[in-house]
Amino acid sequence: MKLTKLTGSRQDPLFYCGCFAFALLLITPILGVPVSNNIFSTGLSEEASKGNSNSHLALGPFTGVFQSPDFYLIQRNSFKAMPPSGTIKPQVLATLSENEEDLTGDRSGIVEYIVKAGDTLSSIADQFGLSLETILWANNLTKNSTVTIGKKLVILPTSGTMHMVKAGETLGEIVKKYKGDLTQTISFNDLDNENQVFIGDIVVIPGGILPPKPVVAVKPTPGLAPTTAGYFLCPVSSPCRITQGLHWYNAIDFSHGKCGEPIYAAASGIVQRAKTTTLTSRWAFGGAGNHISISHPNNTTTFYGHLLSVVVNVGDQVSKGQVIAYMGGAPGTPGAGRSTGCHLHFGITGASNPFAR
Repeated sequence: MKLTKLTGSRQDPLFYCGCFAFALLLITPILGVPVSNNIFSTGLSEEASKGNSNSHLALGPFTGVFQSPDFYLIQRNSFKAMPPSGTIKPQVLATLSENEEDLTGDRSGIVEYIVKAGDTLSSIADQFGLSLETILWANNLTKNSTVTIGKKLVILPTSGTMHMVKAGETLGEIVKKYKGDLTQTISFNDLDNENQVFIGDIVVIPGGILPPKPVVAVKPTPGLAPTTAGYFLCPVSSPCRITQGLHWYNAIDFSHGKCGEPIYAAASGIVQRAKTTTLTSRWAFGGAGNHISISHPNNTTTFYGHLLSVVVNVGDQVSKGQVIAYMGGAPGTPGAGRSTGCHLHFGITGASNPFAR
């Protein structure tokens, strides 16, 4: 056999070494053989090795292309590194808001304002866009009255008056007394008709005017009637934990820090109102959110606000201790109303609140 003499570059042994190296590089990814960092440098740059947070990772050999250390190239896909999980903070229990921006915005409910240094009755009225008379009437004050730092004032959602419904009164009579408009009052208080008011309800009469006091001497209006010992049951499960003391109107807050707990009827009676909504507005039903009111045989009414769900209907006869609803109030949830956390707003009209401290 005649051998052909190699000519040109094929005479050079380095030619074959190069071919072998090239073939090795081609089959290495297929076989899954790890590539030495001496061939491909994918390590940290010098700055990264020194702990520089602005350092980058090289993406390939001699490419000069770098990538944020927050990302890593895996089979040509870039995955962002997951940060450590954040600390879970416990849910804040409900408190009376003193945030002026919160109180002075659009609202439909009655709120309390705590007097600060420099406040006057006129400046407070201006701050809330109300007439001075509205502030005076709601707080049983006169133009000569002064307010002290820390005093709580009742702030209506609009200029006008408010009235607590008494036995035998009709909404038409109440509105006429304060020279208001019946249709406007029904709409503002979210009523279906003028017959939907009950003893103990607090009605806002937009544009209403307080009538002059009669000249004849009248007996002073008695304060809240004392509560019969043991008449009212704590409306939440034991322990009966109070998270906010007495506030508008004659109410306190109960909470164990979580929603979904059962709410009990504080006494036997008839459900006169059971309101729910799917809205997440903080001013749903005047800020009370989902709520129930129950009329009791001793001429008192109990109010249960910020409910997650309601399990009774208007007209139902309920027994003392019967489950009537479940606790709500988680901000942003339907029917929570003006709330900063899971709690029950429990109010009483016609008697002192036995749980007030």
